[in-house]
Amino acid sequence: MGQCVTKCKNPTSSLGSKSGDKESGSKSHHKKGGSAGGGGPKEEPSALCSKATSELSNGTKALEVTVETPIIPAVMGEPRKDECLDGDGLSMLRIEELFHCYKDEQEDAILEEGMESFCNDLCVDPAEFRVLVLAWKFQAATMCKFTRKEFVDGCKAIQADSLEGICSRFPVMLQDAQGEENFKDLYRFTFQFGLDAEDGQRSLQREIAIALWRLVFTQDSPAILEHWLDFLSENPSSIRGISRDTWNMFLNFTQAIGPDLSNYSEDEAWPSLFDTFVEWELERRKKEEEQALMAKEEEGRCTETECSPTTDRLETEGSCGSQTWGGPLTRNQETFLREERI
Repeated sequence: MGQCVTKCKNPTSSLGSKSGDKESGSKSHHKKGGSAGGGGPKEEPSALCSKATSELSNGTKALEVTVETPIIPAVMGEPRKDECLDGDGLSMLRIEELFHCYKDEQEDAILEEGMESFCNDLCVDPAEFRVLVLAWKFQAATMCKFTRKEFVDGCKAIQADSLEGICSRFPVMLQDAQGEENFKDLYRFTFQFGLDAEDGQRSLQREIAIALWRLVFTQDSPAILEHWLDFLSENPSSIRGISRDTWNMFLNFTQAIGPDLSNYSEDEAWPSLFDTFVEWELERRKKEEEQALMAKEEEGRCTETECSPTTDRLETEGSCGSQTWGGPLTRNQETFLREERI
């Protein structure tokens, strides 16, 4: 995420094979001999056989003796002989090979470019909630980066050793994130995830915080959220960054304070930014109510102007006449009333 949040939109590439290989047209960082599930490129002949060559005294070569090692292709879905399965039936070899598909050539980690390809092959947008949940499950320390340990331990945690396996776990991961304690953990993880660890950041930039708040509340957005984000957007000069305390306390704020803000008290131990927000929000609502009242009054005046006073008076007076004379007005009575008005 971070910079890579905006770089990979509308992924179109396929999931690849069950073993984790990508299609031949997709970009990858395969190393020599690194295949996922035994279906990778063949080794060079020199790597498959050993040759014993002797030279006769007259300079001619003796008959070459070649011993070839037969290659037995693995059946899809079945472990290879060189695979090591853990107690959950996961192939550690496949996880390592999947990591090598996307790892950087210089650093032992999946970086921005590899993360982009990884998300493409999973058919997910790097800026969507599922990627945040996956990073949470992998306990990634930095946006747009999975270290080898984070990737391997993360795959083991979600019990997946292939692209298809990871995709199949998304529904379960999303459901896990809805639990109260799990969401609290995800929420707090998101703050740390958004920091630039290399720069030693201790607070989130305002724009990053706004984007992450919208993202982390994807599945259950509190009623006050959009007003809070509007407040942050409309007051850029007074809000430079969001501290960890403010971030953590906002979750408590959404749970403890009602949508009408009537039970908010400045005497409680809320961050000062919340005091400013509540004051700003109540003032905004007051102005909205005043504008709505003025619009209603204006609408009422327009309605009165559009009505015909003559018609109203005729109907009223006609009604009175009916009650006085005991029946519908005759032609003479109507003439009389018109003359009276003249």
